[in-house]
Amino acid sequence: MKNQFGKYTRERVSNIPFDATDDFYKEYKEKIAQFVGQAVYIYSFEKNRMLFANGWEDMLGYKDEEITLLKIVSSTSKRHSNFSNELNDKSLQYLKDIKEDLNKYSFTIEVEKIHKNGEIIPIFSRVGVYKSMDGTILELIGISEKIHSRKLGNIMQYAAFGPETSGFEETLNEQLFNQLAISRKEKEALELAAKGYAFKEIADKLNVSQSAIEKRMIPLYKRFDVKSLPHLISFAHDNYIL
Repeated sequence: MKNQFGKYTRERVSNIPFDATDDFYKEYKEKIAQFVGQAVYIYSFEKNRMLFANGWEDMLGYKDEEITLLKIVSSTSKRHSNFSNELNDKSLQYLKDIKEDLNKYSFTIEVEKIHKNGEIIPIFSRVGVYKSMDGTILELIGISEKIHSRKLGNIMQYAAFGPETSGFEETLNEQLFNQLAISRKEKEALELAAKGYAFKEIADKLNVSQSAIEKRMIPLYKRFDVKSLPHLISFAHDNYIL
């Protein structure tokens, strides 16, 4: 199985499942909330393996004791794999330079996964820092659930969360500019534009400057190769963004 992460994370992702006899698994089995319809994992960079997993047989067809982070990464559909891998890689590269409040950072992505039986499964996933020490990420937590309400298009949707002044999502937007993707803040502005609001009105509603809205909206024209706002809105509908 090929490791599909980017250069920064390639050596940090293993095909090793959790060990049900160790204390980590026993602790997290008691500690981690487990909900019907969700799959969760905790992965240790320190030990280079899963520490805990639950719900993956219903999600992707793999028993919890055989699921690995490499299996989860490698199960991404072909059309979504490039962006998914870039988002994982750029996010962890950004976080390696953060020394405080690492547990406040996370990112989300809507992505197609391939079930063990070959079926395409649309999934909403959130990945965050679960444990850190002295500015180093020790463990990640990932939580996924199936998307039942709509289809996923070719345009990837993602968001990044951190302390208000972190600029986490803005940094990812810049680094992922050439990818066919749209961030939470870009989509938020586009949704209001689709309702007929002008940029200044959108800025007022979102409590930001008009130039901030322009910086979110104008790059979408080039990214999606559209010539006008009506064309952009039509494109967004055709690709299940709106």
